[in-house]
Amino acid sequence: MQLIIENLSKTYSNGVQALKNVSLTLNQGMFGLLGPNGAGKSTLMRTIATLQEPDEGTIHFNSIDVLKQKDEIRKILGYLPQEFGVYPKISAETLLDHLATLKGISNAKERKELIKALLNKTNLFDSRRKNLGGYSGGMKQRFGIAQALLNNPHLIIVDEPTAGLDPAERNRFLNLLSEIGENSVVILSTHIVDDVKELCTDMAIINNGEVLMRGNPMEAIFSLEGRIWSKRIGKPQMADYKKNFKVVSEKMISGKPEIHIYSETPPGEDFIPAMVDLEDVYFSNIFLKN
Repeated sequence: MQLIIENLSKTYSNGVQALKNVSLTLNQGMFGLLGPNGAGKSTLMRTIATLQEPDEGTIHFNSIDVLKQKDEIRKILGYLPQEFGVYPKISAETLLDHLATLKGISNAKERKELIKALLNKTNLFDSRRKNLGGYSGGMKQRFGIAQALLNNPHLIIVDEPTAGLDPAERNRFLNLLSEIGENSVVILSTHIVDDVKELCTDMAIINNGEVLMRGNPMEAIFSLEGRIWSKRIGKPQMADYKKNFKVVSEKMISGKPEIHIYSETPPGEDFIPAMVDLEDVYFSNIFLKN
């Protein structure tokens, strides 16, 4: 299975260019799409999901021309958008049955078996008769995955799926996505670096509608070894350090800033080599290439 995106561009009526000649090839497994809010991730996801048209470019999934054969791709597509609504006074079991019918699963016995399997897979079986309005955020996200899997999709898109989840729900959800990715092309669109680090063997970083980086997360981390340096500084010093160094990130540790900078050679001033992680890769691309 392979999804090929070539030269995709989209400019909205207000003049915002959301995508600029985006080209990506995605193979079976989990693919992480990282970028800040407003980077163009959701525009790309909606375009692949046939919910909007690009100005230019093509998308193919195996032999299907996604932009011209929308009905064909929808048969094998599962989509969990960043925000989705549920009927609060209907149970998960009832709504899944309704959605399965809409997706063309007309045999009642087949629907019942499929829904039972999906509720077990998403750990919702014991809550299947509970109204969706009483579900937690994580339970609603797992319900969203259940509805996305009703048609046994080969291409699955999940947009910011772990935003707002507590750590336990996030881990449960990521484990579920990992299992799903074994037999499908799964696109995980997010601004949460750790989600990609934990799940994906292939990724891209996008910002201002452009692909800034593409590759294996661990290889990207290795490529920055010896180029990221850290130092604890005082808050009043921050402006001077940002002026004199390529600061890629900053975070507070015990109330005191720790900065990471990019430098090809030892920068001096008591900087020490940092233990590089995917967050450094992300910020280096976002802040140094724009």
